[in-house]
Amino acid sequence: MSDKTTQIQILGSGCTTCKNFFELTKKAVEELKLKTAVEYVDDIQKIVALGLMSSPVLVVNGKPALVGFTPDIKKIKQAIQDNL
Repeated sequence: MSDKTTQIQILGSGCTTCKNFFELTKKAVEELKLKTAVEYVDDIQKIVALGLMSSPVLVVNGKPALVGFTPDIKKIKQAIQDNL
């Protein structure tokens, strides 16, 4: 992939669904062989600042990529690739 810096975050409330999304995203990043850490952010104000009203949110390089549900790992990987 690209050698530019990639930032991947999961924004969530700390619930089980959000934490599951975080774990799946870490696995997706590993399978894509990206050299970036996935950050979990539980600051609801960050979600609101993006103009979003639901969580969890997958954020790639500052842009929301998936919002409001936990997809399967294939969709997570596709969303990451689409937003790099």
